Amino acid sequence: MSEEHPPSRPPSDEARDRAADEVPVADADAWAQACAEDLEEERARRRARYGAPPGSAAEELRKLMDAALGKLSGLQSPLLGAVAGGAAQQVVSQVVEQARAAVEPVIERNPDVFDHLAAAGSELLAAYRSAVEAQERRWTARDAGSGDEGTGPGVHIDLD
Repeated sequence: MSEEHPPSRPPSDEARDRAADEVPVADADAWAQACAEDLEEERARRRARYGAPPGSAAEELRKLMDAALGKLSGLQSPLLGAVAGGAAQQVVSQVVEQARAAVEPVIERNPDVFDHLAAAGSELLAAYRSAVEAQERRWTARDAGSGDEGTGPGVHIDLD
């Protein structure tokens, strides 16, 4: 018994479309690499033009805390004099280290919280700005429509 093969059929339209949509792996890697290189060049250009981008809110808080605590520990108190200055400096250093020890774990455990707080602060500022602008529009519309320069009804008195 010989096995008969069915006559071969030409590939369907779907098969041709799938073959056309498939991108060779080498081309996909080259495209991804070119995109990554372009993105890195754009980032370098922006860094050169605008400086380093700000970090996350947690990183910025850490920088602010370090700067403030550094300033605090570097202060010399003229009120305490030279004798008490050493003891005061030691107390300030101890307070600075305690503050740093208290804040660092909070920042490490909850970095996203600070991003959310920063976003919420921006939203509150936008809402406040909107309310102030709306009130200013009402004030200027009221002043422009009244025609007189006073704040209420008044009578013009000619003193000449």
